[in-house]
Amino acid sequence: MPLLDLFWAMLWFFLFVMWIWVAIAVIADVFRSKDMGGFAKALWVIFVIAIPWLGLLTYLIVRGKGMADRSAQEAQAREEAARAYIQNTAGGPSTADELKKLADLRASGVLTEAEFEAQKAKLFG
Repeated sequence: MPLLDLFWAMLWFFLFVMWIWVAIAVIADVFRSKDMGGFAKALWVIFVIAIPWLGLLTYLIVRGKGMADRSAQEAQAREEAARAYIQNTAGGPSTADELKKLADLRASGVLTEAEFEAQKAKLFG
């Protein structure tokens, strides 16, 4: 019998942790949502806090479809910001890379010799 009690306790603990996870996700989604005003956000948070089970289930039914979209948009914005930061910090392409690209353009006939020299002078400042 004590082993069965342990399993029940583990199940209830797991369900409690999952409920907290969903509550945090819903509250984060409320604040992430750009299509709601401040008053609507406040009402949703009060509803979720005042009547937790009903509030969470209602939110998931009413606005659950857009949760994944809002989460994906936020992740994409974070990724773009990180990529821009890394590129800015790491610096642009090296002078040698730019010179190689100019030489390739000249070899393929896209740039004339005069344009190549002007761009090369611009690179070397």
